[in-house]
Amino acid sequence: MTPWPEDFSTWTLDEIIKSQAENRAWNKELRLQSSALVKSRLAKVISLDEYAASRRRFQEEAAECNRRAAILANEISCWTLHPVSREA
Repeated sequence: MTPWPEDFSTWTLDEIIKSQAENRAWNKELRLQSSALVKSRLAKVISLDEYAASRRRFQEEAAECNRRAAILANEISCWTLHPVSREA
């Protein structure tokens, strides 16, 4: 996970949209990794303990990714609903 700012007041709309695209790419990568994890468990390449630990980590990362997506969507809404007050 990359460092995440809690204050977007100095960000431009373009920066927020770029961050949203990066978050979507991260979400896609998490889904691909999760799928590969399931396949490796089904093929008995990894143990049940390894699988369980990895699943927990993926679930935590997915929750953070979803949290960030919601924040970014809210920021974009603020920009589109109140563009003048944000640019001032």
